[in-house]
Amino acid sequence: MAENRASSSLCTKERGVVIPDEWPGYQLDVFSLPNHYCEDLECVYIPHGVIADRIERIANDIMKDIGDNYITVLCVLKGGYKFCADLVEHIKNLSRNSERFISMRVEFIRLRSYCNDKSTEETQIFGGADLSKLTGKNVLIVEDIIGTGRTMKALLSHIDKYEPKMVKVASLLVKRSSGNNTYRPDYTGFEIPNLFVVGYALDYNEHFRDLHHICIINEKGKEKYKV
Repeated sequence: MAENRASSSLCTKERGVVIPDEWPGYQLDVFSLPNHYCEDLECVYIPHGVIADRIERIANDIMKDIGDNYITVLCVLKGGYKFCADLVEHIKNLSRNSERFISMRVEFIRLRSYCNDKSTEETQIFGGADLSKLTGKNVLIVEDIIGTGRTMKALLSHIDKYEPKMVKVASLLVKRSSGNNTYRPDYTGFEIPNLFVVGYALDYNEHFRDLHHICIINEKGKEKYKV
C-alpha cells in the first residue's frame, strides 16, 4: 500500500520530489530508530537513503549550474548542518571526477523563527560569519526547511546589503502552504505538506536532531518537549 502511494509522488527540478498530502509515511517498526523517541513519533516520513540519493542529485545540478566557480557556502544553523555537510561532500566528490571544479569555503549563520511548532513573526539573525566577506562573492545558502519563506527573504535582504556577486539557495525541504509561500529556492530536495517534521538535524526544541530519518512528531512528543 505504502509503495503504491509513494509512486504517485512527482519530481521536477523546480519543486524537487513532491510528496502528496495523502502520503502516510512508513511504519516506525520497519526502520532503526532510537528507542527513546519511538513513542514520540507518528511515522518515518522520508528515509535516510532517499534523502542521501536526492542530495547527490542536487549536487549534480549545482555542478552543472555553477561549476568552475569559487563559492562561499553559507550554512544556516542549526538545522542545516547535516544537509550542508552531505551536500558539500557530494560536490567535492563530483569536482574531483569532473572537468568542472567548484572551490568552496564554508561559513555559518544562525537564524531563529520558531517557538515550539509555530513560526513567529520575527526572524532573528545572529552569530556566525562576518558577512562583509560575502562582498563580490558567489554565495550558496544551504537551509534545512522553508515554510512561509519569511525567514529566507529576511536573510536574503540582509545579505544583499553586502553586495555579493551571486546568491543561490538550496533547501532540503519546502513546505506547501495555503498561498503564503511565495518564495522558491533555486534547489529543492523535497516539497512536503504543511507538517512539522523532525530528524536529519531538524529539531523540536533541540530534540530529535540525532534521528537518521525525517519523521513526523506526534502530539505526545510535542507536549513532552514543549518549552
